[in-house]
Amino acid sequence: MNQFTVPQFIDVEDKIFGPITTRQFLIILATGLILFICFKLADIAMFIFLAVVIGGSGIVLAFAKINGQAFHYFLLNIIQTLKRPSLRIWNKIYTDGQLKEYIKIGAVETLEVPAPIKRVSYNHIRDLALSVNTGGNFNPEE
Repeated sequence: MNQFTVPQFIDVEDKIFGPITTRQFLIILATGLILFICFKLADIAMFIFLAVVIGGSGIVLAFAKINGQAFHYFLLNIIQTLKRPSLRIWNKIYTDGQLKEYIKIGAVETLEVPAPIKRVSYNHIRDLALSVNTGGNFNPEE
């Protein structure tokens, strides 16, 4: 029987510059390029505002982790959750008359209605418990 080594630590990213991974480096590089373009096109007050917003977003996107996941995965999970409806409503298409006609022609199988469940009273449960606890010596009908 052949033995194979199982890869370990597959969720650890490769480091390129000290503790910085390739993903983090690319995000910081893209943020730096965007800030350089903003520096060339905007005045100093607008550049400072954009540097704080874009630079802060880039740093958070590159380095922040929530529940052990990278921040961009967290954002994707939020978007997917918001796109899915949280309340599911049954959309009744057929009317009662249409359903009865389908049942008549045999297009829909009828289901047997189960017998109603007998309600058990507190006294009956108490008597059963006493009978079990006394090993069957107690008979509630006596």
